[in-house]
Amino acid sequence: MLIRSLGRVLRSTLRTDKRFLASEPVKPQAEVKDGVETLQAEALDKDICLLVDEKDNMIGTATKRDCHKVDPDGNVLLHRAFSVFLFNKRGDMLLQRRSSQKVTYPDYYTNACCSHPLYIDEKPENVIMAARRRLNVELGIPLDQMDPEQFVFMTRVHYHDPGDGVWGEHEIDHILFFQSDVKVKPNSDEISEYCFVPKAEFNAFLPTLEGPITPWFNIIRRHRLKLWWDNLHRLKELAEPEKIHKFTNEK
Repeated sequence: MLIRSLGRVLRSTLRTDKRFLASEPVKPQAEVKDGVETLQAEALDKDICLLVDEKDNMIGTATKRDCHKVDPDGNVLLHRAFSVFLFNKRGDMLLQRRSSQKVTYPDYYTNACCSHPLYIDEKPENVIMAARRRLNVELGIPLDQMDPEQFVFMTRVHYHDPGDGVWGEHEIDHILFFQSDVKVKPNSDEISEYCFVPKAEFNAFLPTLEGPITPWFNIIRRHRLKLWWDNLHRLKELAEPEKIHKFTNEK
């Protein structure tokens, strides 16, 4: 069930059960074709991502499938992405575990939402609008609870990770911070566990996780998360949306 594993750990570390979110029943086992769950396979071919150069200029489009296939030399097409870090008003951060049905990084732990702006109606989707769309799809957050003005575009990160050698990532990732008390009802096709973690307990909590964390989350965790989490009250002063960082993903 959703949050079962996270809940077991948090129950012994957090001071109040009010921080737990409600569980959802497990859905019947999904249909799988060619090793990919049907709904995920449909998105691989339907979603059109934005190819970019190293300065984040759009240079073309490709399917989500083509943007995540690792070629024989270990290369992956460079495309635009976003990662949302969601905090409640108390300052706790939402941590989720990707569903086992996910094509890339299944069962990995990560920040609230990680996805792509798409090419829709013959134009590139705005990153914040894409973030709202995916937060609604993955976490069930109502659109009217996500004012675009509440999102802070912190910076961009260019990283490459070969994943499992079949599916990987090569992205210029737009990092967005969003703080609000929102209604969360996760989609079990996308997320298997989730919880809000207090800042003071985050470092002790990470080693207790039952799986790895995604490369993009690890990069932000190592290089910027503490600074930004300590300063949720003045994020716009620290934002560097014009920059594109090339941080390393060291363990």
